[in-house]
Amino acid sequence: MARFPSMDDKCPVLHLSRLQLDDLNLYHLTDSKRQQIQQLHLTYNRLLLLPPSVCFLSNLEYLDISNNALTVIPDAIMRLTNLKTFVAKNNLLDESSFPKEFERMQVETLNLSGNRFGEIPVQFLKMTTLQSLSFGGNRLKNILAEIENLTSLELLYLGGNLISFIPPEVANLTSLRYLVLCDNRIQSIPPQLNKLHSLLSLSLHNNLLTFLPREILSLVHLQELSLRGNPLVVRFIKDMTYDPPSLMELAGRTIKSQNLPFSSCDLPSNLNHYLNLASKCPNPKCAGVYFDSCVRHIKFVDFCGKYRLPLMHYLCSPQCSSPCSSNPQSDAESEDENSVPADRLQRVLMG
Repeated sequence: MARFPSMDDKCPVLHLSRLQLDDLNLYHLTDSKRQQIQQLHLTYNRLLLLPPSVCFLSNLEYLDISNNALTVIPDAIMRLTNLKTFVAKNNLLDESSFPKEFERMQVETLNLSGNRFGEIPVQFLKMTTLQSLSFGGNRLKNILAEIENLTSLELLYLGGNLISFIPPEVANLTSLRYLVLCDNRIQSIPPQLNKLHSLLSLSLHNNLLTFLPREILSLVHLQELSLRGNPLVVRFIKDMTYDPPSLMELAGRTIKSQNLPFSSCDLPSNLNHYLNLASKCPNPKCAGVYFDSCVRHIKFVDFCGKYRLPLMHYLCSPQCSSPCSSNPQSDAESEDENSVPADRLQRVLMG
């Protein structure tokens, strides 16, 4: 049996999870007890419908009906005028399951991950009080441009869908702090996302990205950027090849690295010019130089001191190992990175 909280509890919670319920009758409760209930947990039961008696809990603020078999949310839910958080993960809901009037609800957190939505219902895109919207693990193929109406949104979770395109209107969610787009089919990121100045975390792993817009570097408050499992990383690693230096380069390297003396009168003008093009190997432990032949090496470095970003690092030869440690917390790595001139590093994955 459910244990009801006392009248003195500041935040009364009713736990009715994992009870194999296929219905719930709360009509026998007095009005006083019904008004006490502010949170209701009905997860992991056998509910096919939201029990009508739940909709008479006039002070309910939090409702979790995850892991049932719900296919429809009744119109009676509109009675829950104080509802702030509605969680219905892992059910059988789709875009036709909610009443059209649901847009009038003052819900702030809406989590419908693990359902059967093919698109975000249009009534949800009119809920300007939403601060957190989660549709992970559904069947979404696109994001409607009307998403820009959710001006209070701080978290948007759309991971694990079939999305291939991000509309630039997402950039109008200026309050957004967490954007999760992982495990989709996204091939490009709109440069307009640089307007998301409040963004702290951007999850893009396991997509089809082959480049990132250069504008993403302006997201200076970003603390987490997840890129693993995209062709952009695999492509750059596979494309790294080493062309052996020519005889002229080998001779030029010897002259420069051993500081052999010569004057402009000793060599033709084209060779004098060539020797002036020598680039110093960025490895501080190496005194070598290179001209046209170098080794491209991917290394992950701190960007803005917040997260790891893959950069292209040029070395003079395969034997010249990178000074960077694989440990992201290495103090030595930070010192070596600071000693590398900026013009010896080329940002990759930036398009």
